[in-house]
This record gives sequence, C-alpha cells and structure tokens, in this order.
Amino acid sequence: MPNSNFTQTAAFIWSVADLLRGDFKQSQYGRVILPFTLLRRLECVLEESKDAVVAQAEKVKAMNLPEEAQEKMILRATNGLSFFNTSPMNLGKMGQSDIKDNLENYIQCFSTDAREIFEHFKFDEFVGLLDDANLLFKVVKKFATTDLSPSKVSNHEMGLVFEELIRRFAESSNETAGEHFTPRDIVRLTTSLVFMEDDEALTQDGIIRTIYDPTAGTGGFLSSGMEYVHELNPKAVMRAFGQELNPESYAICKADMLIKGQDVSRIKLGNTLSNDQLPADQFDYMLSNPPFGVDWKKIEGEIKDEHTLKGFDGRFGAGLPRVSDGSLLFLMHLISKMRDTHNVDGSVNDGGRIGIILNGSPLFTGGAGSGESEIRRYILEADLLEGIIALPTDMFYNTGIATYVWILSNKKTSERKNKVQLIDGSNLCGKMRKSLGSKRNLMSEDDIKLITRTFGNFEVVDARELDKPAEQKSNRGRQSSTSKTAAPKTFASKIFNSTDFGYRRLTIERPLRLSAQITDAAIESLRFAPKPLNAPMERLYNEFGTAWNEDSHGYDNYGYLAEVETEVRALIKAEFSELKEKQIKDLLDSKLWLFQRSLMDKAQQLQTAVSSNAGGRDMVSNDFNQFDITMKGAFKATGIKFDAKEKKQFFDAVTFKNPEAEPVIKKVIKEAAQPLYGSFNYKGKVVEFQQDGDLRDNENVPLDANITTTELIESYVKREVLPHVSDAWINADKRDEKDNEIGIVGYEIPFNRHFYVYQPPRALEAIDEDLALVSDEIMSLLQEVRS
Repeated sequence: MPNSNFTQTAAFIWSVADLLRGDFKQSQYGRVILPFTLLRRLECVLEESKDAVVAQAEKVKAMNLPEEAQEKMILRATNGLSFFNTSPMNLGKMGQSDIKDNLENYIQCFSTDAREIFEHFKFDEFVGLLDDANLLFKVVKKFATTDLSPSKVSNHEMGLVFEELIRRFAESSNETAGEHFTPRDIVRLTTSLVFMEDDEALTQDGIIRTIYDPTAGTGGFLSSGMEYVHELNPKAVMRAFGQELNPESYAICKADMLIKGQDVSRIKLGNTLSNDQLPADQFDYMLSNPPFGVDWKKIEGEIKDEHTLKGFDGRFGAGLPRVSDGSLLFLMHLISKMRDTHNVDGSVNDGGRIGIILNGSPLFTGGAGSGESEIRRYILEADLLEGIIALPTDMFYNTGIATYVWILSNKKTSERKNKVQLIDGSNLCGKMRKSLGSKRNLMSEDDIKLITRTFGNFEVVDARELDKPAEQKSNRGRQSSTSKTAAPKTFASKIFNSTDFGYRRLTIERPLRLSAQITDAAIESLRFAPKPLNAPMERLYNEFGTAWNEDSHGYDNYGYLAEVETEVRALIKAEFSELKEKQIKDLLDSKLWLFQRSLMDKAQQLQTAVSSNAGGRDMVSNDFNQFDITMKGAFKATGIKFDAKEKKQFFDAVTFKNPEAEPVIKKVIKEAAQPLYGSFNYKGKVVEFQQDGDLRDNENVPLDANITTTELIESYVKREVLPHVSDAWINADKRDEKDNEIGIVGYEIPFNRHFYVYQPPRALEAIDEDLALVSDEIMSLLQEVRS
C-alpha cells in the first residue's frame, strides 16, 4: 500500500472521532477507535473460516473438554490462524436493539489471547459509555462498512494503518504520550542504526530473525524493526517478543502484533526488571526506550537479590545503579538477552545488537567504584559498545532533556574492535509547525541518513557547520548595535579507544600538622561533651548549673537535673529540636556531667604539671611529636590515666591544625623510604605520617594500556601533584577490587566535553557600545517620566 493509501485509510477510520466529539474527551478517542479497528480487522481475517469455526465449536462444545483443549481443537478449523471467534454474529448483523449485550457476547466468543486484549482496553467500559451517549450503533455501523479484509489490506499494510492510528492517539493525548509512545523519527533512526550492519544478511532467502523490546509500549519499535526488514526482504520471517508494564499499552501492542500475524503469546504483561517473563530467551535485535530517571525502589529487594545471589549468572552482575534511576538496569537486562556468538557445541551464531535510548545520566553519573561506573566498565572492557549518538533536545512528548542512542553489539567488525564512535547529532533537526507536548523538534529523513551513513562508514567527521536556520531569540524589541555571533550549528563524529573513557582514581594524602597549647579556655571546654551535645550542655549549665556544688572534692549535686526535667525538656525542644530521645536522656543523666567534670579536673592537673616542666604557662608547641613526649612525662608525674575516649577529647581540645607546624608521626618503620607511597626520611628516621582527612584529595589518572599501572600513577603524581604540594603521597591501600592495582578504576563518557566548540567572547568595545546604548535609553525614559 503506498504511503498515502494507508494514511488515507487511517484518516478515514479516525474520522469516527467526529461522532465522539462532545461526548468524549479528545484523549479518549483512541480508546474507542483502536479496539474497534482491531475488532473489525479480526472479523475480516476470520471471515473465510467463520462457518467452519462455528461448526467446529458446536462439535467441541459437546465434548465437555477444558477450555485450553477446546481452543486447540477449534484452532484446527481456522486455516492456520492463531485466534478465532465462535459467534455466528458480526458487526454488520447487529441490530440497534440490544446492541450492547450483543457486542459484549460477541467479544466473549473470541479465543483467550484476542479476548484478553479487549479486557485490557477496558472495552466493555467504553461500550457502556457509547451506549449511554446513543453512539454505539453509529460507531458499530461505521466500522462494519470499513473493508479491512486481507485481500484489501495485507498484514504489513494493516500494521502501518494501526501504527498511524496509535500515533494519532498518542498525539491526541500528548500529556501522557511519552509514557507509551516513542516519536516516529527517533524510532526510525534507532532501528536503522541497529539493523544497518546486517543489511546483507537480512536479504538472504529464508532468513529468520527475532526482535525484542523489554519496554514495548504500544509496539512502535517492534513494528519499525519488522518494517525495516520487510523493505529489504519481504520474505524474511521476523518474530517479535516484548514485555510491557502498562496494561493499556500492552493491549495496543498485542493488538498490533496480532494484526501483523505474530504469535502474541510472546508479548508479556508485567515488570521486566522484577519479573522477566522471557528468562531463557536470547534475541538477534533489541530496541528499547526505557523511562528516563525512574526509580526502582518498589522492586529494590528483587533486583538486589538477583545481583547478590546470581552475580553474572543473572542480569545485574556488573553492578547496580543508584535507586533513583533504573535506566542502566534496562541496559544490563538487554545485554543479558544478546544472542551468543557461539553455541555450546562451538558452532557460530550471529550474535545480537542493541539500540537503546537513554538520557545523559548513564554517561557519567557515579564516580570510580560506583554501580554506574562498574556497569560502564563492564560494557567497555567487554567491548560491547559500538557508538553513542547525541540527539537534539525537545524530541520527546514528555521531556525536553538531552537524550542519546546507545548502539551495542557482541559481534563487532574488525575495524570497530576496542573502538567507540561518538556522533554529535544534537543540531540535526528542524522545528515542528505545531508542538506536541514537549516535542518541538523533528528529524528529517536527510538528518537520519546523515547519521546512519556516518555511523555505517565508521568515519571521523570534524565539526562542520550545518545549513540550519539560526534560532530566533527574543531581545524584547531592543536591537544590539553589534549583534552577537550565534554558536554555529555543527555536526561531528569522533572515534575513541575504549580505554580513553577509563581512569584510575588515586587517593592523595597529606600529613596532619598540629600545634598544641594547653590554655584555660581549652580546659574549660572539657566541661561539655563534644558535638552534638556541646551546645546543649553549655546552655543547660548556664541555666541550671549555678545550683550545683562546684567543690572540686565532691560532686554530690553536680549534673543533677531530675527536679527540673520538665523545664529542661521544654528548653531542648525549643532550642535543640534536632536532638533524639536517647541524647536528651544522656543530658538528663548526671553520669555524663560527672564524666566531663572529672576530665576537666584531670586536664587542670596536667596543665599545672606541663607548665611547671615547660617553664611557662600557655606555651605553644608547633611540634606535636615533642608535645606528645612532654605529655607522657606529665601523665607519669601525676599518675593520671586516660581511657581512649578521654584522651581523644583532651588532645582535640588542646591542639589545632597549623600548616606551618611539623607533621605528626604515625609510626617509625624499618623499610627504606618511599616518599611517593607515604614513607619519609624525617630527622634521621624512616617514618609514616598521620593523614589529614581534611586535606585528602582524589586524582583521576587517564588509563594508558601501553604502560604499567605503577608507571602510570607515579609519572602522573610527579608531574601533576608534587609540584604543587610537595608533601603529598599516594595511598597504596586504596586498590581496585578487580585487578588489585593501586587506584580504583572508573569509566565515564563525557560526551559534551569531547564536542565542545570554543566560542570567543565579544570584544569589550562592542559590549561597552551596547551598555552605552542601554544607558542612553534608560536616561531618555527617565526624562519622559520627569516631564
């Protein structure tokens, strides 16, 4: 059927909307038109075998068999069809009286698969609404006179008609269209990219291929894939598989596949990620447009169990992305479904190809070691990624964000081995005459051909300017004296090694440098516990502490708050509402107050001992190592002992970080010094310094397959780190779990960075001219106001 013919047929069918206008919302038109179109098509297909099926049904009914067995017996009379209807009725025979009951009975006489489709359409509900509006008879008659018989409209042509109706339905309800419908131009591009590598194989006689979409929606990708192959080879056999979560979209997809003569038992309803209903199947081609940025918290348990228990024997062995975005889960699911390139017996298979549309997040979200990075690492190190194409913004019905088509394959050609092609097609579009939801841009056939040709030729294209009109931007009527130079609309393609996207994240340490000073203020601060109890304790002490016995030899009443508990709780609720009940109980317990008071008293004794030995009070030491030796002497002289908690609190109170101070020694070691890895010659000894967590930093070192990891990281640190911070070293304890080398391997694909085109700023003179004009305009307006 020529393109214009199937469009005309679809337009004729859609004209039923004229009957519905006023009684139904525009977004409901498709829910009436689609199931009636399906019903009429099925009726026309069954016409030749109808008498035989009705007769067979009567015979089978008398056998009193289970429903499944009955269906198998009746199917024998359909001349090879996969569905039937046992009613002698059809749309043309239904009179106006009792039409609702007759139509509902007619639907119930379909075989299970076909009947289920109408159930998911909620057909009986809309039949009731049509009957209430006195429109049911008119709609039935309209479809009864529409010839959709196979002799007039082939399966392929009927698929195109149905697809056009789906498109019209999606556009008429574009507030939700993006949930179940991918725009036709994006479908065509993705399909071409996935199938083009196999054009030669697909033209062979007797070719049989499988196609799969785990987020099938209304079946757009499945239809497009079959249409692509049909254009190359009308005799090719394509078997469609899919799964869809939304019942209505599932019904439309299943109906479309039924019309195309597919086995609809291969189209499943349910959540693909938590309940894969095609667990053992692998496929030749896979196409998907999963939802962008949708969390998977509801199915978190099932996903994590599969990851933990099955590992790489399941779908998610490579890693798990953050719960807030499940896009990469769909990608891993598809990878697990790729047809193997070799069978168990060693014979060669054709492998599989994937085309999936994702937003920008999977390109770079997550640092080294994260789930997202590990997934990218698996894909790139397994050499599965062929290319990524950046699409224009505003291409989808329900979002205007940047999107990308990922093409993956486990049967790369030799020239693509260990290579990844990035194509910037973000400017390949034109403006639509009328927006559909968020879709404002449209890719033309020429745009699609340019991308597919560039991808197919595996060629590098330096950024070249496109013949595209510049965007019109409002300047509120004010014209610049020197017009801004708009960024050129360019197209480019680049080819990278897979390792170009990898890096090692090194942890760079620097020594802790402390000065020490035992001051009265530092000692007094020990009266109160560390954060978060510090401020509440001080506030309570100032409010209620005057009544406590401050005698250093007896703390009978110190910290006792039981008599004022109500007031204490009210104060805490008003000023420190973030505290939890356990922390409030600690504040009300005198044990906490007595512990801090005892610590403060011990610290005062140590202060006295240190002051007398050091020859002065409040002296500052810029060498904590020496100060520590002094303190050990003071502990010995006073007989005071600190537990670990007391010791930490005391030293935290009397020390402070000072970049001019000496580094704090962690331990003395016997090995030779290795400054790059944290062992230094210091005052005649080889030592390791205490690390300063506040100065800890990470460096991402690009991977280089031509040198060892040791050469890679050492040369980088000497070149990029030590000239700026000479006391830094590499933390050799931070190692990658997979290769056990220093530094954690990460992968990201910074798409925009690779295609960034520098745009020089305007000259200052031009900016000054514009500012002068605006100033003059403002002064002129003020003059008018004054006059």
